[in-house]
Amino acid sequence: MEKYIDIIKNSYSDYWNYLKNEILFQNNWDNYFYGLIAISLIIWILEIAFPWRKNQAVFRKDFWLDAFYMFFNFFLLNLIVFIALSNTAAEFLNDVLSLAGLSISSFQLFDVDDLPKWLGLLIFFLVSDFIQWNTHRLLHRIPLLWSFHKVHHSVKEMGFAAHLRYHWMEPVVYKSLLYIPIAIIGGFDAQDVAIVYFFAIAIGHLNHANLGWDYGFLKYVFNNPKMHIWHHAKELPKHVSYGVNYGLTLSLWDYIFKTNYVPYDGTYIELGFENDEQFPKDFISQELYPLKK
Repeated sequence: MEKYIDIIKNSYSDYWNYLKNEILFQNNWDNYFYGLIAISLIIWILEIAFPWRKNQAVFRKDFWLDAFYMFFNFFLLNLIVFIALSNTAAEFLNDVLSLAGLSISSFQLFDVDDLPKWLGLLIFFLVSDFIQWNTHRLLHRIPLLWSFHKVHHSVKEMGFAAHLRYHWMEPVVYKSLLYIPIAIIGGFDAQDVAIVYFFAIAIGHLNHANLGWDYGFLKYVFNNPKMHIWHHAKELPKHVSYGVNYGLTLSLWDYIFKTNYVPYDGTYIELGFENDEQFPKDFISQELYPLKK
């Protein structure tokens, strides 16, 4: 038990020092703090220059709430709970496996160092995106998980920052289901992961942005604003009542598994979910909502 307490304490101090260095000493290209700001500003400028919904204000409904969610979920959530939880869970899993004389590396399918870097990164990206696509489906199908996911679907006007409006339990679910598949691939350094991460952030921001783009024939590969708007539609036909267009970065999985749905231009469709007018409007109440339920 003492070992796990030390892991939790060290996780907090290590991440706090990392966060201070990211903010105060911006000396590397894969700086997540300023990377998030740069991507957000670029896509916000694109929203202002090429708005899809012309009558939507630059500072749309809940703009500042979503901006707070963006920084809270991306940085403070890690400081408060996630890094410590991840490190402790990883150590616990290794301890359990060691009882059988195994380790997580025992399940490693291949060493990415033996592959060309581009191929290793592509495999990492495809595997993680597919697992997240499936996890996203679960968030819509399992009532307990849907109660957490409602926070994200409470967005009533789409904009880039809505991408990171989500309940703190969501990344716990995502990362838990991702841990073993990614550990089996393994072997990536921080800068390699940063490339994939920044790309996913940019696509996620674009999906939620007030931009009427579908990328032409690339819409069958990458998720896009015209497709993702339907994921947030308040009203859907009964045969797709659990949701559609689950893709995070790639739309490919939706087209392969027939969960794609773009019946017409959804510029002005109503967003949300049934009875969302009763859903809490402030950050604290939204975070507590699933626990009360």
